[in-house]
Amino acid sequence: MNYASHLKLLAEYNQWMNEKLYGVCSSLSDEGLRQDRGAFFGSIYLTLNHIMYGDLAFMSRFTGDPETVPELGAELFAGFEELKQARFALDSRLVAWAKSLSPEWLAEVQTYKSKVDGKMRSVPRWALVTHMFNHQTHHRGQITTLLAQMGLDVGSTDIPFMPQFVAE
Repeated sequence: MNYASHLKLLAEYNQWMNEKLYGVCSSLSDEGLRQDRGAFFGSIYLTLNHIMYGDLAFMSRFTGDPETVPELGAELFAGFEELKQARFALDSRLVAWAKSLSPEWLAEVQTYKSKVDGKMRSVPRWALVTHMFNHQTHHRGQITTLLAQMGLDVGSTDIPFMPQFVAE
């Protein structure tokens, strides 16, 4: 298996799932999005914000863009629509970026200071990229649970159900 192809698939999966998730979330009021529902980050909105934060933090480490990232827990955007537009733009960027990854770059060790605990970490980039996509999936799972509790369904969240795998 080509690991770069695997990461490209994860980037495409991330984009597909975010389109589905944000589509359902768009039907909620701002109050509904921001209501504390007992999730780790409280609300659906703050969980979406956290996913975006994580992606920006990793992309800052990987590419230098953005140059800086606010502190963990900072609300990144003024509201849902702004967050949604930024999410979709970042997802397009992630897909293009994942297509550019080389085995040599992925094998290198990345040293960085964690914003979570302030410790220096040295981790192979392939593991960090894997974690970035796994982190997204983990928190999207929390959101899909919250939506299901509200009677809202995002549909299948399985990779084989992505449009490119439908046989005609």
